[in-house]
Amino acid sequence: MAWLDHVVDLGRSGLLLGPVFASDTHGCDTLDHFALDPRLGDDADFDHLLAAAAERGLAVVLDGVFNHVGRRHPWVERALAEGPQSECAGLVRIDWSDDGQGHRRGVPATWEGHGDLVPLRHDDPRVADAVVAIMLHWLRRGIAGWRLDVAYSVPSWFWRTVLARVRAEFPEMIVIGEVIHGDYPAIAAAGTLDSVTGYELWKATWSSLRDRNLWELAWALERHDRFSRDVVLQTFVGNHDVDRIADTVGDAGAALALAVLMTTPGMPSIYYGDEEAFRGRKGTGPAADDPVRPPLPAGPDRLAPYGAWMYRLHQDLIGLRRRHPWLVRARLRVVGKDCTWITYESTGPAGQTVRVGITLDPHPAVRIRTDSEELTWSGAPLDMAVR
Repeated sequence: MAWLDHVVDLGRSGLLLGPVFASDTHGCDTLDHFALDPRLGDDADFDHLLAAAAERGLAVVLDGVFNHVGRRHPWVERALAEGPQSECAGLVRIDWSDDGQGHRRGVPATWEGHGDLVPLRHDDPRVADAVVAIMLHWLRRGIAGWRLDVAYSVPSWFWRTVLARVRAEFPEMIVIGEVIHGDYPAIAAAGTLDSVTGYELWKATWSSLRDRNLWELAWALERHDRFSRDVVLQTFVGNHDVDRIADTVGDAGAALALAVLMTTPGMPSIYYGDEEAFRGRKGTGPAADDPVRPPLPAGPDRLAPYGAWMYRLHQDLIGLRRRHPWLVRARLRVVGKDCTWITYESTGPAGQTVRVGITLDPHPAVRIRTDSEELTWSGAPLDMAVR
């Protein structure tokens, strides 16, 4: 369990796992929500992980893919085999139109063009019953909550119905919905979600650094403040669906992005490998995600030494964040800005303040001041050392 110790040493408080259930390929084409993917391990392995995480004070959150299932899911296969009168025909979206020759063969619908993903029919009460049963099963096993994959594709009333039933037994569970754009607080409230993903701030962070246009970051920070008054967003600078931050903006840019992440309102998360300045860009075809989802070595002691500086910076900034827990619900104000510099303040309910100054010229640098400490970082020496 050396990797769990790595997470603890980093200063994190939990693990958000990608899809772990039986599937054909990448985990989102689920075949059985009650069975673990044998490529990852078995029930004993999972229980061992939960126990080891609990010993270290780490919560474990699972990724629930409840918008669609895999093409070979039993519901889909049974519906196609038995026809439109099948008990399963109402559970998944299948086109039973006549083919013009008097046959209704059935063509499974697809989700966002992915032929191996068949959307569920959320208007059938049996789908809600199934999702409730799945969520309760794993919560009873010991997980702390759920990330709802593509929550934006599922009707809000479905989440309200399902989550009310699950919270009757697990009122303290956390629920994070994947939402790309829109009115984040309204979406979270409509679905009774505890949090949603903050893609707006993510996009503005990397593109403002890449384009040397911190006006965009200032605009996004002001919107982030308005959003954060009503919902705690899951904030990030990297995840399993996007290019690595160090590949997008370079090592120094990744350090500045981390500073923004750790000094603004929300629930910050770190994508594995970003703490070591991993690089990778999404490709095309069936293996498109492989560059941003590499396997880890057997233990952190096998990591190359080149990312150690980034790990230490993560420790410093996460430590600052943990010493100021009020940042989760802080108010945010941009003090000044131009294309290549920005100053902003995060303020707590008792007047606590974290003031952040970021500059891109003559080289990337950040200064963070709190009521009791100061942290500075300059990108030039580190860039020279690692390149």
